[in-house]
Amino acid sequence: MTEALLKLENIARNFGAIQALRGVDLEVGRGEVVALLGDNGAGKSTLVKIIAGGLQPSSGRMIFEGMERSFASPAEAKAAGIETVYQDLSLCTNVDVVANFFMGREIVKKYFGIPVLQEAAMYSAVEKAMANAGTRIPSLRTNVEHLSGGQRQAIELNRFVHWGGKLVLLDEPFAALGVEQTRRGLDTVRRIADQGIGVVIITHIMAQAFQVADRIVVIRQGVVAGNVRAAETSPDEVVRMITGEALRSPAQETRLNGRSP
Repeated sequence: MTEALLKLENIARNFGAIQALRGVDLEVGRGEVVALLGDNGAGKSTLVKIIAGGLQPSSGRMIFEGMERSFASPAEAKAAGIETVYQDLSLCTNVDVVANFFMGREIVKKYFGIPVLQEAAMYSAVEKAMANAGTRIPSLRTNVEHLSGGQRQAIELNRFVHWGGKLVLLDEPFAALGVEQTRRGLDTVRRIADQGIGVVIITHIMAQAFQVADRIVVIRQGVVAGNVRAAETSPDEVVRMITGEALRSPAQETRLNGRSP
């Protein structure tokens, strides 16, 4: 386990009489990719919304960068370095890559009291950020609406890294992408983690989890049903955690297959 960037302790969340989360403990290290798996309604998205400031826990505490934190809004979490990337990205499709990268953070200088946008400086910064991330886009002046889903996702992730992001939460980010775009997206996630950024990824595709994650955490009926290193488990074992099926010993497997132990 690497140095803990995020630590959740006994997180619970009730919606009236419904207990969506029932005492969840979770850690995410710097530079670690944690895949969050579980059936629909298991509590994965609720947990991510609590981390991102979209929901408040009913009880429990969250420690981020060694300090106990409680984010009142997603904007507050974002200011602390936590970003959530959903399938429907938060990009403006009718402007180019550079404009999206610097949205709300434009470089401006005043000449004789008149603000002037520093287009060249902004372009150079985006070009460098994309090159460092290994992201190839034909032209940074292309409006986002003309780019592929994978390219759009790369813009959002690279923008997050450029502005000092520390933890990124990915909620089914590849659901609408093709095979090649998904591969590139997973490569981008790995490169982000290699820069010391923590990553939590929700996915319903087991192969994606095993391809990119250092650790797999299974949520079942609001509790952690499994927390294992990806290299030390298997898809079959993870499926059993998700469904609640008891793990069988080798002797039990032998008997079930009709052979003598």
